[in-house]
Amino acid sequence: MKVNRRKFLQQTAQASLAFSIVPRFVLGGKGYTPPSDKVTLGFIGVGKQGRGLVNSFAKKTQVLGAADVDQQKLMLFKSITEKLYAEATEQPTYKGLDTYGDFRELLNRKDIDAIVIATPDHWHAVGTIMAANAKKHVYCEKPLAHSIQEGRAMVKAVKENKIVLQTGSMQRSRENFRKACELVRNGYVGEIKEVLVSVGTAAIPCNLAEQSVPSSLNWDLWLGPAQSRSFNAELSPPVEQDIFPNWRLYKEFGGGILSDWGAHMFDIAQWALDKDGSAPVKFFPPDGKEVKTLTMVYDNGIVMKHEDFGRGFAVRFIGTKGSLDISRTFLDSSVPNLATATLEPGEIQLYNSTDHHQDWIDCIKSGKSPICDVETGHRTSSLCCLANIAYWLNRPLTWNPKKEKFKKDKEANKLLKTSLREPWALK
Repeated sequence: MKVNRRKFLQQTAQASLAFSIVPRFVLGGKGYTPPSDKVTLGFIGVGKQGRGLVNSFAKKTQVLGAADVDQQKLMLFKSITEKLYAEATEQPTYKGLDTYGDFRELLNRKDIDAIVIATPDHWHAVGTIMAANAKKHVYCEKPLAHSIQEGRAMVKAVKENKIVLQTGSMQRSRENFRKACELVRNGYVGEIKEVLVSVGTAAIPCNLAEQSVPSSLNWDLWLGPAQSRSFNAELSPPVEQDIFPNWRLYKEFGGGILSDWGAHMFDIAQWALDKDGSAPVKFFPPDGKEVKTLTMVYDNGIVMKHEDFGRGFAVRFIGTKGSLDISRTFLDSSVPNLATATLEPGEIQLYNSTDHHQDWIDCIKSGKSPICDVETGHRTSSLCCLANIAYWLNRPLTWNPKKEKFKKDKEANKLLKTSLREPWALK
């Protein structure tokens, strides 16, 4: 077929011009992924943590929808997200994020591949299981579960629906934590005898006074599977405060700072000890005499203590050659030059993730298991739950990690479950 040369050149020039003005966002500039390669995403829970997460996920995915029980927080999230995309596409405005007051409407969307769950802890299990049943991949904030029963139900749902779940214990994707665990695994501090985990206190019953419910908040849906109680702004603060809410302090909704930060620091202890699929078998709460602090013992004899050793939230590994301390701000050791040591060929090297969120996205595409998968997240949150139970009952406990039950202890075993308010269920 003959083509007029002038017409051909005109068409070529037009095509070239069209290509040249495509926003950098579309081509993957400024750290953004091309839309054709993107996982589509929805958010459940858009408080302070959710708003922080979208700054990372917006670059890696296409966020299409968000759900929250507070309309003010929902509108702020929408504004933040659309501004991110407007800046990325170099457009004055960007419209494209749908909002929902009920997350079930979000889960019904067929064009959403995956869900980020950044709700209070008491919502994690129900939200994750419903998302998994809708065949959505899940990024669930830590601690993964509010009870051991909930965590095991989450594992079951994830595996049955063949989705990818990443737990938000993102310290595993930080180089200094991985290096610390590799040094411990390879015996650089000798045989580990004791581990000190410095985090906050156990959960307490909620006794907050009743306050008027804000008009923007669906308080009944905020409570969801939790038992009914009156509203207090400590549990769901107004959007203007921009703070992490205190629901995490109360056993009805969270696990105390023991769980909130334990999901980070106990997680690193388990990783370093190669105990991701297990837990201590003995728990001894402080008795004011010989046992000064909560003491836990693994089946191999390693002792782990919930103890403040004066360096903030951190972990200390004590071995036959010395000690190693790790936190978000330091990695040091009593062993000379250990912090700068490099592994030798053939030594144990752990899963290398440098971006916790990207690791989840990559695993959605590859079908592989992420660095903090559902079983790992469940075992870490279980350890936090067990520590809380030991404090609450204030007596020694014997735990079977395989059966996930206490030995001959009906009272303790009752605390492995959560009484969910109807119509919510773990199915």
